[in-house]
Amino acid sequence: MKKYYFIAVLLCSALLYSQDRYFINSDTRLYTSANTSSEFLGYFKYSAQVRLLSDNQNGWYKVQADNFNEGYVPAEFISKSLNARDVKTVDNENPIIYGGDHYHGSNHLFVLVAGLKARALPDKNSKIREVLFTGDAVTIGYFPKNEEEWVNISGSINEEYAKYTLQKFIGKRPDLNVLIKNFDKLDINNITERKTISERIVELAWNSDYSKLVPAYEKYYEVVKQLNDPKLLADTELNIALAKGLAKHKSPEQIIAFSKKAEFVLKGTKTKSLYLSQKDLVNTFGKPNKKTISDDCGIYLSDLFYYYPDLEVSVDEKNNKAEIVKVFINENNKLIISPNHILDRSVSEKAFIEKYGTYIDASIKSPHHYSIITEYSQFRIEFRDGKLFAIEIFFYC
Repeated sequence: MKKYYFIAVLLCSALLYSQDRYFINSDTRLYTSANTSSEFLGYFKYSAQVRLLSDNQNGWYKVQADNFNEGYVPAEFISKSLNARDVKTVDNENPIIYGGDHYHGSNHLFVLVAGLKARALPDKNSKIREVLFTGDAVTIGYFPKNEEEWVNISGSINEEYAKYTLQKFIGKRPDLNVLIKNFDKLDINNITERKTISERIVELAWNSDYSKLVPAYEKYYEVVKQLNDPKLLADTELNIALAKGLAKHKSPEQIIAFSKKAEFVLKGTKTKSLYLSQKDLVNTFGKPNKKTISDDCGIYLSDLFYYYPDLEVSVDEKNNKAEIVKVFINENNKLIISPNHILDRSVSEKAFIEKYGTYIDASIKSPHHYSIITEYSQFRIEFRDGKLFAIEIFFYC
């Protein structure tokens, strides 16, 4: 009960004075009192968001940072909005990385641990908003000094979007080679620590490039064999096969040429690429459930969708056209990429990876989901229980 009371007090204190957000227009710090010689609680980077808790008092504002830390900031560094004329003072001790590098467009740091749970509130019992992986870049506006403090990794002070984790789990981007060296130094019988480090190695490899995946999974596989968990062994062997395919990834031009003539066969009816007539669709599948969607990007043939148990289609009734959006693969439905490349219910996930690993893209964040690019879209391919389950056409906005 005390925890929830504490959180309620934090939230309410932000509303007592002002509900407006203000911006930090330069590097600065959050001080414990209105004096730059006083202790400070953390670092602000340009564009960080704060709430004002006082009027301007002798050139200082009392503010609340995006993690609910309260302190003082010089008034010259507080703005209602940001603009190109802002003169940004740089604090060389500020650990936050300025935006626009290879990894992230905003001010950021990186996740240091595997499977990090980002919370909706600065409380270990609050809702999990997202699970993050080693090497993920996260937006940081304010970074507290104390490693046991919470840090907001959303870049927003709005509680609807805020995400929190402990400061000690965030920092400069980990070095893959250093992690591997640390792993190799561990006693082979220290399975717990070897598992922890090897999980970080795998996640960081996914956040690097495909060429890093095979050596990363080889380290992890050493530990998995020690654990002797049949499911974990099977999953890791599947991922090693995937990593080997991704390491020899074909060029976009080669993949588009490969997928160019793909077409579906739906209950014996062959489509032309992703299309068939509305009349053929109804004759084959019968009366549909209809629903109008909001298509802000204009990526679909029509806002009108037909829904069947094993098919979703965008339909232009006036012009007698239908565009496949999602197909659930069963004994009646399959995708024919070419006469020698057919994706049907008989295709196992392992066989798919071994045959098409050089053509697909994949992510550790979406296990058992793969994609094959086409000229204007991509096939998103889902497996369940080792069998091909569905193929969705994802159109670019």
